[in-house]
Amino acid sequence: MKLKSAAFFTAAIMAFMTADAHANLLFDPYIGASVGVGGATTFIDGDTHSEMAQSYGAVIGLDIPFVRIEGEYNYLNDKDITAHTAMANAYLKMPMILISPYIGAGVGAILDGDAGHGIDIESTVAYQGMLGLTFDLPVLPFKIDAEARAFYAPDAFSAAGEDADLLHYDIRAKLRYIF
Repeated sequence: MKLKSAAFFTAAIMAFMTADAHANLLFDPYIGASVGVGGATTFIDGDTHSEMAQSYGAVIGLDIPFVRIEGEYNYLNDKDITAHTAMANAYLKMPMILISPYIGAGVGAILDGDAGHGIDIESTVAYQGMLGLTFDLPVLPFKIDAEARAFYAPDAFSAAGEDADLLHYDIRAKLRYIF
């Protein structure tokens, strides 16, 4: 009798101790940073102007098996335009063993910016779409995302008496630390 009780007690303690380790399989909170390179195009009065651009960002989010949601700050920079953005993103992903594809969309706003020549970027609604791959590092609490992204802000600033739209597109690498 005592052997059965000891075995049951040991199994119960092991299940209790490992329950915490398996709880993160469903909800993985994370923080991260991203860096990207690409281009920016402005549309002013039927003319387009394109430049090389960079982006830097920080994210905080929650990774659930088929969905990922996050809040994101970005600093976008090209030859003339700088912008600070805040976005709320949602991703649909296909969980796989080491590499998982995903598609996402985001909505947010430009918080502050400068379009050069003393032109301020207005606070306006912005949209973005993402397509990428997540590389899962099985032993480490990190995930690496490689993604293509397009950011669009209609009527972001006024130039030559016309409203100008901003399109920023880039390839990004994002490192996420999973808690």
